[in-house]
Amino acid sequence: MNRVRLHDLAARPDGTEWIVGRPATGTFVAVPEAGKRVLDLLGQGLSTGEAARRLARETGHELDVVDFVDALVGLGFVAEVDGRPVPLPDPPRPTLPRLLPHHVRWTLSPLLPILVGLLIAVALTVRPDGVSLGYRALLWSDHGSLVLAFGAASGWTLLLLHELAHLVTARASGVPGRIRLGTRLQFLVMQTDISGIELAARRHRMTAYLSGVAVNLAAASAAALAAGATEGTVHRMLAALTVLALLPLPFQLMVFMRTDLYFVLQDLTRCRDLYGDGRAYARYTARRLTGRRAPDPSRALPAHERRAVRVYSAVLVVGTVLCLAFLATVTLPADAALLTRAASGLTATGSTTAQRLDAAAVLITLGGVHVLWARTWWRRRRERRTR
Repeated sequence: MNRVRLHDLAARPDGTEWIVGRPATGTFVAVPEAGKRVLDLLGQGLSTGEAARRLARETGHELDVVDFVDALVGLGFVAEVDGRPVPLPDPPRPTLPRLLPHHVRWTLSPLLPILVGLLIAVALTVRPDGVSLGYRALLWSDHGSLVLAFGAASGWTLLLLHELAHLVTARASGVPGRIRLGTRLQFLVMQTDISGIELAARRHRMTAYLSGVAVNLAAASAAALAAGATEGTVHRMLAALTVLALLPLPFQLMVFMRTDLYFVLQDLTRCRDLYGDGRAYARYTARRLTGRRAPDPSRALPAHERRAVRVYSAVLVVGTVLCLAFLATVTLPADAALLTRAASGLTATGSTTAQRLDAAAVLITLGGVHVLWARTWWRRRRERRTR
């Protein structure tokens, strides 16, 4: 191995180290100052030997540059070795590939969060009459079908806008991003992969993490203000939209499932992998409680990360147990009862056409959600094994 050509990499300082990665794939790694210097030298066209000798002259320390480059190849950072392309799978295709950073650079303007904050403040100050945040606001019509149709259409539209906000703000920082389905414990969710945002400046990272929540709050505030200026059916629909926009926000507090606020928490605590390290510490604690000896994985972390990881591991365990307990005692029994009743109604000899249609709708809707969850979970598991 003599000369290498690197893919387009980005880097930012992080304490005494550098976060270096490839935005196209969302892969990044922490390297010491010497590693960053080697990357710079290789990027200037120096061979591995020349880079090693230059680093030794500058720092007085020797680094095995060949082994370092081997690690870079494994990360997918190297495009060519001695003029030969390195075979690697193509990076995942981003969502909305024609949307370029300069198209959406305005989303990173410091004025935008100020405007959103003013809109929220006005809505809280005005407090439009007749806009209740209770569940009754959702029942805006006597026709249940209209309530369900409006709720489904509004809910999916708001969800798409929430994820598009993550995608657009990340794209403004040069991160491709992909919107896809995912799972969080028993929940089927829509999520946006913006892994490469770790390489952006902190203000841009926070903007990308919080942009979805900002969209929900802005939509709720605008709907509430519009509801206060209208009457009748339109007023009731806008009041319902206000509640629908706020409904997903409590879910964001469930940081043990890597929600938007989890990434904010991880960034604020300056942890590299709060979830992964928290899981590892929880497994270590479980082994100790069962009398098995094991090394404490948190010992290798810096002191500030160690404290955060240990606290988070407790939140992770308690939150996961409560969610799975709710699944076992409420969700699954209710779903099983509905599916059993629908199957019986579909096959019963005395069922009317309306009853069979109702049963079929339940089987298709509820059964389809469970099948989609299982398929998504299996796909993600297979992808993790491949990586």
